[in-house]
Amino acid sequence: MIDHNEHNESMNTEVPQEETPATTRADREMDDRELNQRPQTWQPPSLIPEPVKLQGYVYRWVRASVMKNSQPDAANLMAKRREGWEPVRVEEQPHFKGYIDEERRFQDSIEVSGLVLCKCPEDFMKQRADYMEKRTASQMKSVNEHFMRDGDARMPKFNESESKVTTFGNG
Repeated sequence: MIDHNEHNESMNTEVPQEETPATTRADREMDDRELNQRPQTWQPPSLIPEPVKLQGYVYRWVRASVMKNSQPDAANLMAKRREGWEPVRVEEQPHFKGYIDEERRFQDSIEVSGLVLCKCPEDFMKQRADYMEKRTASQMKSVNEHFMRDGDARMPKFNESESKVTTFGNG
């Protein structure tokens, strides 16, 4: 006589399945899909994409033409190059390939809507900021001295550098 419990147990034994290339490919595709999904939070669209910032550099979009490639602005671009800004090559920021204008003037650089992406070493920018700060302080000092020099007793001017203490009563 056949024992039905033993027969059912022998039927329920699972045979280990070998991984086939089709199953591993599907698993890999699912992993890639998870990595390439869009972010789940909404953000307003940007007309100019943000570059991946490499350590030691500051990035800036520099005007190369006015009205999207119709009127070149070589003077502005050359002035920025003299300040130390240099155009970023497409190889340095490969994720920009989809944003680049086809009719750009600088074939090896990143140009979007008449703007060229440029970079400059951080230490140059610090030196520039220090220079501008000193220049501004010198100009402010000159303006204040000129303003205070032309005094009239009928219309006294307030001078922030002088202070007077006034006491009332027996004090």
